[in-house]
Amino acid sequence: RYFVKAHDFARGGEASSKIKRALERLGANPRVVRRVAVAAYEAEMNVIIHSVGGEIIAEVRPERMRITVIDNGPGIPDIEKALQPGFSTAPDWIRELGFGAGMGLSNIKACADEMKLYSEVGVGTRLELGFKLQ
Repeated sequence: RYFVKAHDFARGGEASSKIKRALERLGANPRVVRRVAVAAYEAEMNVIIHSVGGEIIAEVRPERMRITVIDNGPGIPDIEKALQPGFSTAPDWIRELGFGAGMGLSNIKACADEMKLYSEVGVGTRLELGFKLQ
């Protein structure tokens, strides 16, 4: 379980790096490790950029891995639109930092074997990812 603070770019990527290292220590297939790491990083950065904070929960089983990302507000008004490559609601100052190109959810979807996204405006977002480890 990793806690992620809003706008904490200095620590952005820490949770996904720890997940990656844990999978490597467990001897997971390097291609799977890369997919998990990319998806976890994109999700972590989305929490940093778009929410008021949240957490990432990683569960590893012999054949599967599940990552659940839960953030606290503001929620996604139009999930279908948010899943379109290039769609972004990131403000200009985030884009000036090199983030917010609107590819995060697309990249996550491409990397994960399963992806479920739930969101309620004013409440928050829950992203559930599944990966086959074998």
